Amino acid sequence: MSPQVQPISVVGIGADGWDGLAESARALVSEADVVFGSRRQLDSTPVPSEKARRWPTPLVPSLHTSFSEWDGRKICVLASGDPMFHGIGVTLAREFGAARLHVVPAPSSVSLACARLGWAVNEVATVNLVNTPSSALVAALAHRARIVVLSRDQDTPAAVAERLCEAGYSASPMIVLEQLGGSSERSVAGEAGSWTHPAGDPLNVVAIDCVADDGSGRLTRVPGLPDEAYSGDGQLTKAEVRALTVSALAPAPGELLWDVGGGSGSISIEWMRIHPRCRAVAFESAVPRRAQIIANASTLGVPGLRVLGRAPHAFEDVPDDVPDAVFIGGGLTNDAMIDACWDRLRVGGRLVANAVTAESESLLLQCLSRFGGSLRRFQIYRAEPLGSFTGWRPQMPVTQWTAVKR
Repeated sequence: MSPQVQPISVVGIGADGWDGLAESARALVSEADVVFGSRRQLDSTPVPSEKARRWPTPLVPSLHTSFSEWDGRKICVLASGDPMFHGIGVTLAREFGAARLHVVPAPSSVSLACARLGWAVNEVATVNLVNTPSSALVAALAHRARIVVLSRDQDTPAAVAERLCEAGYSASPMIVLEQLGGSSERSVAGEAGSWTHPAGDPLNVVAIDCVADDGSGRLTRVPGLPDEAYSGDGQLTKAEVRALTVSALAPAPGELLWDVGGGSGSISIEWMRIHPRCRAVAFESAVPRRAQIIANASTLGVPGLRVLGRAPHAFEDVPDDVPDAVFIGGGLTNDAMIDACWDRLRVGGRLVANAVTAESESLLLQCLSRFGGSLRRFQIYRAEPLGSFTGWRPQMPVTQWTAVKR
């Protein structure tokens, strides 16, 4: 007979350690047969060494093996602050199911930071840089926005200051709050452009009161960023067409886009900027363009954009991915491209394709007949100098096919 499945107690613990835990939380730790946690967390409790287990590396692949040894016995996990806020509780819920968890949260570092600063928690954006490059901060920047950054270590504040300066926010006040809730709590403040504080405690968060520099470019989460925001060889969907295209793709939080024929990566980048949980994979055959997509994604705050090779062959590199939307901006006339994209698209997903040549337009007409959907055509005119006057310069007309897979 298999042992009875015991709940996994997940206890949030702050920088104040054992003294900050309620009696009920202490009881869960004390009565457990085994207690998992980091060295700092375990050292802050009176858990005897024979019951203490530091997290294995790598963590996720070893979780089931580590816990199976204790089947039928009481398992307790120590977590930093609120376990369900960028914490181990999220991983455990995914791996073992929420029904098996008994979560006892402590205040999160963001809640504590806002309490110290008098900021409304619901109005603050959070950027997690624990396992993410500092460039991920860029997408959240906006004049008068308030941001709390979850730091990787003591060097994160300096990296944040540097990134703010590069993005045109050097006048932004920064406050680094260390060891929040503990006896060693302290804070240091300054402006990003003149940040000279030495590295402090590795357990810190960075609060930013964003102030855009005069004349700095304004990059919002709304699609249609200025063309000059992108570097590359000119293979770029222009701003007006980009806005219409991302609108047709209709991104929603957590959805996955496949951007076929990535070029400069503008469509997938602006899809991901819509919401922090939006994901994208860009497929691009040219190696130099793959490099420029990666560079643009980093500059514009979405370093998590995945870049692969030529479609549809590279679809084999993501065999388990089921995209919610597919955009075909290049390679439309390649053999079997549309069928390959349509086959991989989930039911209810959207496919959008743009055409600028007569041959690709003809193909879109066939797609309309085969798959349904709608066609539209638009042409953008931009004002340009014409001698001492101003004239209208037409851009190439774009035909766009949009369809939902039924």
